[in-house]
Amino acid sequence: MTDINTIAANPRAVIGNNQPPVDPIDEALTAISDLYDEAKNFADGEPIANQAMHDTVTALYDQIHEAGKAADELRKIEKAPLDEKIDAIQKRFNPFIQPKKGKVDLAKASLGELLAAWRKRVAGEKAALVEAARKEAERLAAAAREALAASQGNLEARESAELLVKEAAAVERFAKSTAKGPTGLRSVWRADLVDEEKALDWAYGRSPEEFLALCQSQADTVVRAGMRMVPGFRVFETKVAN
Repeated sequence: MTDINTIAANPRAVIGNNQPPVDPIDEALTAISDLYDEAKNFADGEPIANQAMHDTVTALYDQIHEAGKAADELRKIEKAPLDEKIDAIQKRFNPFIQPKKGKVDLAKASLGELLAAWRKRVAGEKAALVEAARKEAERLAAAAREALAASQGNLEARESAELLVKEAAAVERFAKSTAKGPTGLRSVWRADLVDEEKALDWAYGRSPEEFLALCQSQADTVVRAGMRMVPGFRVFETKVAN
């Protein structure tokens, strides 16, 4: 039994000490918030004035750094079960639907090759048919012109010539309609780099900001890797707090 004097001395002490458990995440995040508020007292636009203030700011910097590490560890622990579940889900589905490696994409790629080969063959046969029909239409049109020219004064010959004109027109319509029909193939346009200098000039002129951002990213990468001379850039060193 809890002593009455203990309760009097500490009003929060209750029989059985059944206080709600402290959430370590809330505790860690609250600590960061408190330290952040404290940091605002120093980071108010005024520079450090003396060594004592420097030491205080250093201690605060280290505290908030450690508080952040502690919170990140709690975050990892908190999401670990979700990571395991996500990993299990990915392992279950990847063999079937993973891009380029799963059964769906592998099957589609193979079947697509078969379909493309067949459709290319059909398109070739169709093109040959259209060309043959076009040539036949030209032949009939030429024959119709000759027959019309030779039919002057001859009604029967005129009728035969008119039939040739109609036949030539029908074959021409067939050739045009066949050429317009679907082939099952689609056009895909691509760009093939053939002149690097002209391509770079075009890319810069099209979007200087994006082009320079790419150059800056490349320069930052090689400087971090240890390069100290980069054409077109001034490489320099700055000091930052650990």
